[in-house]
Amino acid sequence: MHNSQMPRKLLRRYLPNPSQVIENPALRPVGKWLKNPEIWHLHRRSVSGAVFIGLFCGFLPIPFQMLVAAVLAIASRSNLPVSVALVWITNPLTMAPIFYFTYRLGAWLLNMEVEVDSIELSWEWLTSNLGNIGYPLMFGSLVCGWVAGVSGFVLVRVSWRLHVLSRWRARKSRRMPKQSL
Repeated sequence: MHNSQMPRKLLRRYLPNPSQVIENPALRPVGKWLKNPEIWHLHRRSVSGAVFIGLFCGFLPIPFQMLVAAVLAIASRSNLPVSVALVWITNPLTMAPIFYFTYRLGAWLLNMEVEVDSIELSWEWLTSNLGNIGYPLMFGSLVCGWVAGVSGFVLVRVSWRLHVLSRWRARKSRRMPKQSL
């Protein structure tokens, strides 16, 4: 068994089969990009890059975060399914508190006064408050996305490396003859 099989096995269990995704009729217009095998590989570089992209895009207060993550994953040859899946860190349950936090952080970092006490997920609320919250929300979201993305990237790289080293040590100890006392 290869040194880093366990992370791959774990990820493969939860990720979609590339051929099923490529053959999906709704994705036919982008099919040529989906056929690039590099965006389906599971190795330290592709997964750590995908984690950065997915977490960063998940904090962007924009529609179509998954599409942005997919384009960035394809362009950087990072794992596409991991990138797109991690965008769901912001979902209907977490979106309001996360974006309220990023707005407050942005206002604090920019030394601006907080204009709203909460964020509502409605078009009416957004259009009436965007002028007051837009700049601090975007700035705070970019900062949080960057910090989350870099942290995830480093965590994947370090944990993957530690796993490989432990597998090497285990293999080496199995190969060494037992010494009698």
